[in-house]
Amino acid sequence: MAKRRKFTPKFKAEVVLEALRGETSQAELCRRHNLSENQVSTWKRQLLESAETFFESETDKSSSESAERIAQLEQLVGRLTLALEIQKKALTLLD
Repeated sequence: MAKRRKFTPKFKAEVVLEALRGETSQAELCRRHNLSENQVSTWKRQLLESAETFFESETDKSSSESAERIAQLEQLVGRLTLALEIQKKALTLLD
C-alpha cells in the first residue's frame, strides 16, 4: 500500500502561486514537484474560492464566530430551561 504524501499549506501556496504566475507550464510544474495536474488544479480552485475571505478583517471573522457561539449557547440555555421546567413539574407531582 502506497503511503500518502502530506503537503504543508506553505508548499501548496508556493506551487499554486507559481502556477498562477504562468512562468512555466502546469505540466512542467507538476513534473518538477512530482504532482498530478489534478492535484494542482484542485489547490488552485481552493485558493481562488477562499481568496475573498483573505481580505476580511479580523473583526468580521470574529463577529461571525461569536454569532455562531452565541447561537449555540442560546440553544443550550433553552434545553436547560426546558429540563428545569420538567424537573419542577415532576417535583410538584411527587409532593
